[in-house]
Amino acid sequence: MENTKTEAWNNPPRQENKKVIAALFAIFLGSLGIHKFYLGYTREGIIQFLLGLCGIGGLIGIIEGILYLTKTDEEFYQTYQIGQKGWF
Repeated sequence: MENTKTEAWNNPPRQENKKVIAALFAIFLGSLGIHKFYLGYTREGIIQFLLGLCGIGGLIGIIEGILYLTKTDEEFYQTYQIGQKGWF
């Protein structure tokens, strides 16, 4: 018989997955770097904002938004929320 009960020490609390909201921010507000700030990447958010002033930040935001949406929830969580990968 398989034991399906989990114990608290073996099941750490998990932060909510921010994939969909971050992707929407990236696609629609990418030039402002809002998605970077939302994920906790302050330095990258400032860089994205400055690139947005030059006109490049919006394109980067659209690309990142699409990349966020193509990852599974677990991949996104591990890569961007746990692994703190700031770019692409």
